[in-house]
Amino acid sequence: MRLVVDLNRCQGYAQCVPLAPEVLKLLGEEALTYDPNPDASQRQRVLRAAASCPVQAIVVEVDPPGDRDTE
Repeated sequence: MRLVVDLNRCQGYAQCVPLAPEVLKLLGEEALTYDPNPDASQRQRVLRAAASCPVQAIVVEVDPPGDRDTE
């Protein structure tokens, strides 16, 4: 799973932070930091956090190319 937050679009509402606190953190009042490669165990939390973003600044790739099995 890969997580990308468009920090130019993010307005710091932080509705996502309590939904995935191990992945998303707010520094100060508006600076969001995040783990771009969260553990698979965080999948549901991260998806809920992304869905909660009022400006749709969070993009989650559940099966990014680097995670796929190659034959």
